[in-house]
Amino acid sequence: MSNLLALPFKRTYQIDIKEAASNYIATQSGTHPDEFKGDIKEWQDLRNEGTGGVVHENRIQSTLLDIQLSIPYSLAFNATSVPVSLNSLAFERACVLFNLAALYSQLATAEDRSTPEGIKRATSHFQLAAGTLSYLKTAALSKLVLPHDEEIPADLTDGFLTGMEQLMLSQAQESCWQLAKLNQYKNSLIAKIALRVGSLYGAAYDAFAEASPSAKRLLPTDWLPHLQVKSLHFQAVAQFRKSMDEIETGNNYGVELARLGLAQDYSKQAYEIARRGKVSTANHATHPFFLHHDQSLMETVEKGRVRAQRDNDLIYHKDVPAASSLPEIQETNLAKATVPPGLLRPEEALKSKRPLFQNLIGWGAREAIKIYNHRKGDLIQTRIVDASQELQDRADEQLRKLNLPASLEALERHVGLPPSLLHKAEEVRLENGPDTIEASLEDVEMLSGRDAAILDEALDILDNEASEDEASRKEYPISRPPSHEANIELTDKAARYRQILDQAKESDESVRQKWYEWEEHIRQLTEDEETLDRLVPSSTNPGSASKTPESRHTRKLAQNLRNRLENLDVLHRDRAELVRRAKAMADSDDVEGRIMKAAAGFEKLAELHPAMFEDIMDEELAKYDRYLVEMDEQRKRVEEALIEIKSENEAFISSRKEDPAVKERELALQQLDAAYFKYKEIGRNLDEGHKFYNDLAGILIQFREVCKEWSHQRNQELHSLTRKFQALSVEDSAQKARSSKSPTDLPPQPPSPRFPNNPPARKPPVGKSSLGKLPALTSDEWEFEEMPLPPGPRDKVRK
Repeated sequence: MSNLLALPFKRTYQIDIKEAASNYIATQSGTHPDEFKGDIKEWQDLRNEGTGGVVHENRIQSTLLDIQLSIPYSLAFNATSVPVSLNSLAFERACVLFNLAALYSQLATAEDRSTPEGIKRATSHFQLAAGTLSYLKTAALSKLVLPHDEEIPADLTDGFLTGMEQLMLSQAQESCWQLAKLNQYKNSLIAKIALRVGSLYGAAYDAFAEASPSAKRLLPTDWLPHLQVKSLHFQAVAQFRKSMDEIETGNNYGVELARLGLAQDYSKQAYEIARRGKVSTANHATHPFFLHHDQSLMETVEKGRVRAQRDNDLIYHKDVPAASSLPEIQETNLAKATVPPGLLRPEEALKSKRPLFQNLIGWGAREAIKIYNHRKGDLIQTRIVDASQELQDRADEQLRKLNLPASLEALERHVGLPPSLLHKAEEVRLENGPDTIEASLEDVEMLSGRDAAILDEALDILDNEASEDEASRKEYPISRPPSHEANIELTDKAARYRQILDQAKESDESVRQKWYEWEEHIRQLTEDEETLDRLVPSSTNPGSASKTPESRHTRKLAQNLRNRLENLDVLHRDRAELVRRAKAMADSDDVEGRIMKAAAGFEKLAELHPAMFEDIMDEELAKYDRYLVEMDEQRKRVEEALIEIKSENEAFISSRKEDPAVKERELALQQLDAAYFKYKEIGRNLDEGHKFYNDLAGILIQFREVCKEWSHQRNQELHSLTRKFQALSVEDSAQKARSSKSPTDLPPQPPSPRFPNNPPARKPPVGKSSLGKLPALTSDEWEFEEMPLPPGPRDKVRK
């Protein structure tokens, strides 16, 4: 039995299409209804076929074709309710789209999900159901205009449709998770997929919870608990799978325990909601799925947690981090709303069929409607929306150049500090900024030392090989390049790495000096608001600000400037309202009726062309002239306001030059503001340092292994040579012993091939083995020539 949910069909009823269509054609098109007799019959046949309520893939084609009908529909989940009946083709279209989504969902739940093929088909059907619901919200409902005394049916409200769309996506993602589990994907990937399942179910629950009361009442009583349980269940699955991944990839035993604890909490919550919400009642589609599976999951997680706790207590002794400090699992989304191609491209659904009533609207009339809508949209966007934004941007840029309203905050804020500075101070305080920076400085220094140690180990390996080579040369006449020639490429690389480390240390020291320079001011940002307020001198102290003529004059000019800024804000609000009214008028503006009426007369005389409707389009566009005039007036008022603000600001700034209290306060605020940006800059520098040294460590470890392998092969070659020399030495000793006997006692012997008398061996090229076994340093066998170097010292970032 499926543990997934499906949408029910909206029930519909038969009506007399022939009479309604004939009357419309006779009154609106200027043609005789008999000319469209075949279209009317096909319309009726398509409707009967497309709304039959049968769950089969063959019904999809008919439903896609049947999207222009008008008929009564009952509410979903309540087939016996009084149907809603509207004289609107847009209402018919919305209801048919709803039933198409229901058809896809029912096809999905009917699939056998015990096989990969069945899971894939179910996933596709759920995605198509979600895409149909999305299309219904965005493309169909926007065209549904209801009478004043009618409300949109609850099952077509935005909250209800959004919840259903999220539910279909949730079940598509769950099917992908099931396929990933069936194919035995890695635990890390299954965890990411499962967490996305939980998020989508949570989004579906939130959408329904925020929907109107009438929409929520439509749902069966166990649907909302179903969504909650599913969301919690898959969050538990994600944490459980991730706990397994922590052991498989990093032996993170403490993190494993923390994630198992989270999984246990989520599974217990899911079980309790399933039990209280009666999600597992026999009349529910999921039957005993939740209680059984959540109980099974709880038992599995508990066994894993007990085992992990025991192992950690007895063997590993790792700290168990708090759940809030665990790295977040990155969700992997595999489900997407797929709009059926027949909705986006009706010609694919029609195939060889021609559109119904194709000749009812001529090409010229249709093109005229398109041209008008394009001109209208261009006028609204270019001359109203874009013009308004241009004015806004110009005003904002002018205020930024004048440092407004920031320059007024230092003067006018009588108590406390500017909100922007308080937010920055709170950020530094919550992040425990100074301690974090000092810890990062220590970490970077440690990582630098670690990298230097790795490089030293590599050089020690080369030194040891060189020492052994030099000692052997004193004892034997070895004919191969000495170490300082053979390892020249390795030592050159080591020198390059050493130079990079030295430059990086210089960058690290500059960052540390920057911290020493700004530490005091950054630590001031960690103080509470009251302490921080005492650090900033006040420029508006009632006891002193009014004593000098300069202060009184400055405050008067500041008030004048503030009034000008408020007037500018009023102009911005008025212009925004102007844009809203123009766009609202454009959204409701439909020229089709007027063009259709004119086309009915034109078609009797000649073939229609868009140019025949130019007068109509010009007259209709003239409706927007008043908005263009208002926009021109707005432009003039804004320009005048900016001139006045500039003049008032110049007077204000001039007066402040003579006010020492203002200068003192501004300096203090600027120092604290600069300290915040230096804090962020130092943090970025240290993050770059972490990444730099970690990247370089990987390269140096690889370089050390190359040195080991090279030295090992050189040593093997050396041992082979010395064994040969030792063998020659033994043979030479035996020859001398034989020569000490009497010549008459010994048979004649051939001359001994003494090594010193042999001609000198040819010196092999640098890096080549005299035995032919050691590859050159430039050979691909070493696999280190293409090692990417880390970036050099961060000249731009870590200064």
